[in-house]
Amino acid sequence: MMTKKFFKWLAWIVLAALVFVTVSPIGLRPHTLTSVGLDRAAAFFLAGAVFAVAYPRRWMSLALFLVFSSFAIEMLQELSPTRHARLDDALVKAVGAVAGIIAGKLALTIRRGILARRLARS
Repeated sequence: MMTKKFFKWLAWIVLAALVFVTVSPIGLRPHTLTSVGLDRAAAFFLAGAVFAVAYPRRWMSLALFLVFSSFAIEMLQELSPTRHARLDDALVKAVGAVAGIIAGKLALTIRRGILARRLARS
């Protein structure tokens, strides 16, 4: 039960961090060694995976929520004079989020299978 609560907190913290990084002035944006597109996809992949683990029975709602969030967060950049919203950036984020949900759901399915095999052996 503690693990589920941890992942719920983590999911919302990751989403809040994504909002901050996306909307903050460009100078506050973290720099990595990969391309910007890969950064966007990876960040939303992480969010999707964590949300999928935190809310395992709500994958369709999560997909809709995170796709909507990726576009909404991108549009929030219009509030910052140093940022600009772009449709292709939002699409990359949305694809990353959906891929993360699929990966999180797959990880839970694999985990469930492993636990079932362990129970069957005992």
